[in-house]
Amino acid sequence: MTALRVALIGCGAIGTSVLELLKGDAALAVVAIVVPEEGVAAAQKLVPGVPVASRVPASGIDLVVETAGHAAIEEHVLPALARGTPCIVASVGALSAAGLAERLEAAATAGRTQVQLIAGAIGAIDALAAARIGGLDSVRYTGRKPPQAWKGTPAEQGRDLDALTEETVIFEGSAREAAQLYPKNANVAATVSLAGLGLDRTMVRLIADPAIADNVHTVEAEGAFGSFELTMRNKPLAANPKTSALTVFSAVRALRNRAAALSI
Repeated sequence: MTALRVALIGCGAIGTSVLELLKGDAALAVVAIVVPEEGVAAAQKLVPGVPVASRVPASGIDLVVETAGHAAIEEHVLPALARGTPCIVASVGALSAAGLAERLEAAATAGRTQVQLIAGAIGAIDALAAARIGGLDSVRYTGRKPPQAWKGTPAEQGRDLDALTEETVIFEGSAREAAQLYPKNANVAATVSLAGLGLDRTMVRLIADPAIADNVHTVEAEGAFGSFELTMRNKPLAANPKTSALTVFSAVRALRNRAAALSI
């Protein structure tokens, strides 16, 4: 079987972890890594043997996977979709930006292809999306992480994260607000909302908890199907504590499903 030729956008913590897990996979070949122009030289040293460029090649690519954020979606994913190249998007939180989800859908339609949003650090997305068909009444997401995972975010405003001795609610509001204020921490909130009631009707609570070491995600949903509550305790990615390691595994699973004869 001919290997699926993949262009990987991003060479940060998620991108390099994906690349490492794909080593030796005969069904998938990363034939291009795409980074900003100023990062090409550094990426070439980090991943010798894989072509590095500042643009997704216009030919010789079967699939694009994005792990680099909002700017990469604008600059690389939208044009690739319009050319007819299917794409996998990991930075689902970026879709909280007004109109971006619609633009992705329009580009995929124009290119007669598909853009896939990965589940990332959360499970039960298939159940939530199925429940939406029957009718959802409410969806609530709670994200609980160690204080250090919230550093460099608005959570630091007015509080010393290092000095917290008990759990502290740092945000309550809609998924859209959460994803905009905490883009590196709230991909799960955006994913849950896009599978369920949407960014404005999905309620989110974010918590800094000094008593935990893992990233804890809880989704509660009620509707015509009944109800469910899912709690996941994810280990953070060693290279970036703001990201759950499961996000990397989710991206690799999505890639392997595209190449597999049988997928689930």
